[in-house]
Order: sequence, then C-alpha cells, then structure tokens
Amino acid sequence: MDTMRDRFIATTTRLLDEDPRIAVVLAEISRDGFGPAERAHPHRVVNVGIREQLLIGAGAGMALTGMRPVMHTFASFLVERPFEQVKLDLGHQGVGGVLVSAGASYDWPAGGFTHMAPGDVALLDTLDGWTVHVPGHPDEAETLLRRSVRGDGRVYVRLSLQSNRAARAVGGPGFETVRRGDGGGVVIAVGPMLDNVLEATEGLDVTVLYATTVRPFDAASLRRAAGAHGTTGVVLVEPFLAGTSTAAANDALTDLPHRILGLGVGRSELRRYGQMPDHLVAHGLDPRSLRQRITGFLHP
Repeated sequence: MDTMRDRFIATTTRLLDEDPRIAVVLAEISRDGFGPAERAHPHRVVNVGIREQLLIGAGAGMALTGMRPVMHTFASFLVERPFEQVKLDLGHQGVGGVLVSAGASYDWPAGGFTHMAPGDVALLDTLDGWTVHVPGHPDEAETLLRRSVRGDGRVYVRLSLQSNRAARAVGGPGFETVRRGDGGGVVIAVGPMLDNVLEATEGLDVTVLYATTVRPFDAASLRRAAGAHGTTGVVLVEPFLAGTSTAAANDALTDLPHRILGLGVGRSELRRYGQMPDHLVAHGLDPRSLRQRITGFLHP
C-alpha cells in the first residue's frame, strides 16, 4: 500500500492537470516526487528552498490573485516554524489555502525533535476559521485533499506514515459510528488511531466514533452518542498532543453530565528516539496501553 504522502503527491499531480487554479508551493520536501508536475506546470509548482516563512507568504500571495495554493512540508516546518505567516499572511489577510503536512507527531524519530510536531493542531486552534483533516488511510487522504482544494477556506490536512488497515467512507464532515455500545461510554478515535482503538475496546460496552475531520468539531454526533445514555464518560484518542480536543468535547456536552479523558502524545520530550512503535508505547497509544487506560477511566 502506498503511504498518505505518496497518495498526496500522485493526487495533487493529477489535480494540477485538471484545475488551472491550483498551485503547489514546496520547501524542498517532496520536490523529487513533484518533478514531473514541476516540468509540466513550471509556473504553478514553485520550490522556495528551505524558507518556510516564504513558503506561506508565497502561497498567500497566490491566493490573493485567485489561485488555490497547496503548501507542503513537514508539519513542524509548515505550522510551527512559520506560524506568524500562517496567522497574518493567510488569516489576517482573509485568504485561503491548503496546508498539507508530512511527518505527523513522530513519523521520523531519527530526525529528532526538530522534525516532530505533536502540537500542530493545538497551535492552529489559536486561530479562527481553520478546517483540520486527519485521515487514517491513503484513500481517505485523497478524498479529503480533493474536497479541500475545491473550496476557498483555510484547511490543514495532516498526513502520517501510520495508517489503518482499511479505509472508511469520509463523505461528510461528521464523526462515523463504527461500533455502538449500550451505555458504557464513548471513545473517539482520530485518524490513524482507529485500528488501535478498535483492538483496545474489543468486547467492551462502548460506542466508538471515528473522526477524520476534527475542526470544526462534530458536536452533534458526540451529543447523540453521549446523550442517549445520560451520564457518560468520553475518551478522546488523538495522534497529536493529548487533550487537544477536550475543550471542544466539553463545549459539546456543556449541559450534560459527563467526564472526559484526553489521550494522545504527552508533553515530555522523548530523547531516545527509537521507532514509531516505540513512541506509540511510550505515549500509551498502543492497543494494550489504550485498553488499560480506557477501562481504568470508564470502569474505575
């Protein structure tokens, strides 16, 4: 199976052929993959070099002319390093664009903490008007990317090497009910966390919701799942900073009795980088750890 990043390159290359409004702005990362597209569309595939602030500024300038820019690099260099440009060049100027990241929270541990971005979604939460997609499979990444380039808003598509075994339909922005329980609690699995959550909750009386679009947060689906049983516990399992969506979930359930546990990447820096499975275990996001944490919270 190809990776989400592979699918992004192939899909965007086709989109450049299909839609003259689309442009791609790169900062060296993935330039080799976009080689054929750069030769075919030299004025709409622009590599600015290792200048991430310019990456956003150039994309915003294109958007001001009516183009639909797709800006791409590792998450830490796309959201964190040029955050002022994301805030001002896109947000303050009121223009749209599509940020597509690679690397996620710890896809390339050998690259060190400079190439890790568990706080990217939390950082974007400080800005207004962003849609955030977190696909869990390359097929979902393609669907969400195609949806993102059609509009005019500000969209972040967060890609990862971690992937669920099978794709699910992501035709709408709402959460999908994957498994329905009878009052034992609600677990929301975000993007590539779904397989681990399903394994962790096998045999448990819980409702499992699947989220690939986390902003805007689907309050209605959570309310339906939680409100059906009165008092309930809600567990959020996110592949980024733990607790990123707990405020949104609390707001959704403000008039219902509830408890919320946010699971995700911890704040402590892991300095022995290891491999991705090591990070999943260290942050308690492997199936065994998730089962212990979920049952400990829902059934203390």
